[in-house]
Amino acid sequence: MTDGAPRPLRADARRNREKILAAAVRVFATEGLDAHLERIAKEAGVGSATLYRNFPTREALVEAVHRNEVAQLCDAVPALLAQKPPVEALRAWTRLFLDYVTAKYGMIDALRAIAATGGNPCGHSRDMIQAAIASLMDACTAAGAIRTDVRPTDISAALEGIALASAGAEHREQAERLLDLTLDGLTVRR
Repeated sequence: MTDGAPRPLRADARRNREKILAAAVRVFATEGLDAHLERIAKEAGVGSATLYRNFPTREALVEAVHRNEVAQLCDAVPALLAQKPPVEALRAWTRLFLDYVTAKYGMIDALRAIAATGGNPCGHSRDMIQAAIASLMDACTAAGAIRTDVRPTDISAALEGIALASAGAEHREQAERLLDLTLDGLTVRR
């Protein structure tokens, strides 16, 4: 009997899907929209048929990569807060945000093309990222480590601005300096 929910993937199929998504991030980040799906399959160590079985179109792959990257970025918050003091967790998470933006930068034209056809590849990503930032800021505020007059939307806007100004791997050093400047301005001075 089925309730309409998709069946869970077998372990090997799940691993193949994860390898494809990881390879797609790397290839899209370096080659952008010009990336060939066969190159992604080869990079993942799977056949083209496996790639197309999981992602029948380039758009399906791009959308899945984007959603996966957002989920990984946001899912990192609890582990960071468990491993580091709140301000250091926030600082580490902003570096993960840069990694996410760098990966997204290579896919931006493909994401725009999907949006132009009426798709919504970014869906709830903004809300998910806002919630992740709010969680980090709540922990920092509870620790008395950051100013209380700054909202998560302020940090999100600053991160987006840094990402726009410093998009691409070649600008990573500048982006990290700008992040440090922003976070230093957020920190409570004792």
